Amino acid sequence: MKESVVDRFLRYVKIDTQSDEHSSTVPSTAKQLTLADMLAEELRELGLDDAEVDGNGYVMATLPANNGGKGPVIGWIAHMDTSPDFTAEKVKPQIHRHYDGGEIVLNAEQKIVLSPADFPELLAYVGQDLITTDGTTLLGADDKAGVAEIMTALAWLQEHPALRHGTLKIAFTPDEEIGRGADHFDVKKFGAAFAYTVDGGGLGELEYENFNAALATVTCTGRNVHPGTAKDKMINAMQVAMEYNALLPPAERPEHTEGYEGFYHLIDMQGEVEKTVLRYLVRDHDRQKFESRKKYLREAAALLRLKYGKTAVKVALKDQYYNMKEKIEPVRYVVDLAREAMEACGVEPKVKPIRGGTDGARLSYMGLPTPNLFTGGHNFHGRYEFIPIPSMEKAVEVITRITRIVADYADKKSR
Repeated sequence: MKESVVDRFLRYVKIDTQSDEHSSTVPSTAKQLTLADMLAEELRELGLDDAEVDGNGYVMATLPANNGGKGPVIGWIAHMDTSPDFTAEKVKPQIHRHYDGGEIVLNAEQKIVLSPADFPELLAYVGQDLITTDGTTLLGADDKAGVAEIMTALAWLQEHPALRHGTLKIAFTPDEEIGRGADHFDVKKFGAAFAYTVDGGGLGELEYENFNAALATVTCTGRNVHPGTAKDKMINAMQVAMEYNALLPPAERPEHTEGYEGFYHLIDMQGEVEKTVLRYLVRDHDRQKFESRKKYLREAAALLRLKYGKTAVKVALKDQYYNMKEKIEPVRYVVDLAREAMEACGVEPKVKPIRGGTDGARLSYMGLPTPNLFTGGHNFHGRYEFIPIPSMEKAVEVITRITRIVADYADKKSR
């Protein structure tokens, strides 16, 4: 019996592959290798004989061209890890048949409900079968849905050898969720002319713009003195940190922004009187505005140093990735191919900027133009994650359609 995209997805999500940003190993967690080894074996069973897991946990494989198929080599990429934002231990996926538009009880005992009042996008999928968790873990559609969709598309192509296609390259990466997914990606070995990450959200999403991204670490240094004799002596690093945070515009936080609007996102704070450390994600689609945001963080620190002393506040900035649009625009045809394939499959393309990043952002700057396609999932990284089954099936169809369109174009040019 042929395995469906749903069958594969349900198998993959039950494997805990959370990455760990505090780890210095590659991959950051050994448990990611469990899925990597499984996928390499399944790829070999599908006839991709060179499938292997390298020393860094990357799975790579080749599906050779068939029937004299020509055209550029296309890469297909998804990541194996799930977010450390929410537990992924013992994921229990549930299928809800023929969603009726009401609330979905994820966990009756804990009274966890997925409601269209909170997530109105649910109403777009009335009548469809949805997959959720039991409300105690994330689901892992980001990005095991992408993995399952690529694997299912490969199986379909192998089952239909009469349909010509060119050479396809496959990669499944570790540690994308902690920003390291492209750190050890061997673009030269991969050997594709361009690629697609299958790592997007709802049906029809097509993305080739993403944030410019940096991590800011703000260290506030204080002076601890017994509170009974602290007048004009104590400098409370926690208070300095709060003063620093108050200098950042409240309207430019993630919860108040959308579309192309950038933000400062406080993700962690640890402190005491002597020392307090704040960590911020800095994001903007516009490169000039991105640089201005980083400059503002430094200026805010300089202002507080005038007040509290030259060692009171220090800012360390580390750029994480840049907007792939700069690298995709010169080869815009890779976006047009995806748009054509979606329309041929009855899917309305929804071209939008990514309010985040993908492996494709960094890979594009490494010489591999890589826009992003939808998986069908919603509410990633939390207990309310869900994915409609028809959206997953359409993703498989779009992947196979792109390969066929490229082969057809190449065949016409060669005549």
